[in-house]
Amino acid sequence: MTERETERETGREKWNWDVGSRNVADLGKLRAAYTDVHELTVSADGERVAAPVVAEDGSFRVAVNGEVWETELEKAWHLKFTPDDRLTALVRVDDMWTVAVEGELWEQRYPFAWNTKFSADGRTIAVQIKAGMEYSLCINDKPWDRNFLSIRNYALSDDGRRAAALVQVVELVTADTETFAEGTWSVAVDSETWDEKFIGVWAPVISPDGEHVAVQTRTERFAYTIALDGAPWESRYGCVWEPGFRPRGEGLLAPVRTGASWSLAEDGEPLWKTPYVQLWYVRFSPAGERVAAVVATDFGRWTVAVDDRPWGCTFGDVVMAPVFSTDGKRVAAAVRHEGRWTVAVDGEPWSHWFDTVWDPVVGAGRGPVLAKVKNQGAYGLAVDGRVGAQRYEHLWDPTFSPDGDKVLIRGVQSGKYIRRVVLTEELG
Repeated sequence: MTERETERETGREKWNWDVGSRNVADLGKLRAAYTDVHELTVSADGERVAAPVVAEDGSFRVAVNGEVWETELEKAWHLKFTPDDRLTALVRVDDMWTVAVEGELWEQRYPFAWNTKFSADGRTIAVQIKAGMEYSLCINDKPWDRNFLSIRNYALSDDGRRAAALVQVVELVTADTETFAEGTWSVAVDSETWDEKFIGVWAPVISPDGEHVAVQTRTERFAYTIALDGAPWESRYGCVWEPGFRPRGEGLLAPVRTGASWSLAEDGEPLWKTPYVQLWYVRFSPAGERVAAVVATDFGRWTVAVDDRPWGCTFGDVVMAPVFSTDGKRVAAAVRHEGRWTVAVDGEPWSHWFDTVWDPVVGAGRGPVLAKVKNQGAYGLAVDGRVGAQRYEHLWDPTFSPDGDKVLIRGVQSGKYIRRVVLTEELG
């Protein structure tokens, strides 16, 4: 189990797991009091629901369980709860953007800010910023001491000590193909850039211990590879997808294309032997000993492969990222075939199909597999493919209690946000 997963499990034990249902907030009253109520955000423990609200004069506030922050804002968006249950928002005041945490604004202000991320314990909050015509990161209200021509994306380590960003380090003018071929992008780790430059860089990841950084790179016009701490793998490929460290950090894996087929490589060497038409969305079991990925076994035929063994069933439209059970023994994925969605578990699709399905939630042992689903405009909770009697105007992903005996359900019914805890054995 990774440090981030351990933090979540520890926090989950402290939640209120008393069986019962409670109306947390009357959203109808909130909508009657304001001209607009934007997208709802719910805390992981289900105790709080928040949304940006707009007054008649066009000003914004942030409402939490029906009560609004005192601070009046020009704009408020991208509300997110930290892992330690603090509410954050990106807000604009005096035509400048910053981060608000539980209603308190950071001192730093910028022409724009976006893409909030957190450490596993929630104590570190990071955001991308635009400063003048350059870009950087701001972490816990302190900006990096260096700006860049551009930043595509960034990663924050689980412990919050390090950040790695994809940065443009060389200015490129129109039609300057020579400079383009020499590479204009690199990676900044805690604002210090790697010496190596690349034509392109994507998908930064930091190892679980925070010591290593890896990215997808394009080294030549038709050559791609993975770079680890600034050093590219020796092997070159026709294409690569997002790399990933095993949860214990002992290996770096990435999908790679050799010739016309795809496979999985670890530390620059072949790991899986089967050639696939496509391979991506690599996921690890909690202990890291098992690996699953979405693969195409033929053109337009999608499935999941676990440790290089594809499921026997395939789907014509799409297969989403695989999800391991908490004990690593089962794998499930949301799938779509001929325009309809369901969930497949260990290669067996549910018998019921839906308009939309979200990522499944898989507990340990042989317990039920849960998924948020939507049919004919109404949301429901599917349990092993069967939808219970409860219908919702909106629904968030369910959560198992640490022992798996109970399930937390967070949803909106009759205009009210409801927090419900039910026994797992009574679902259905």
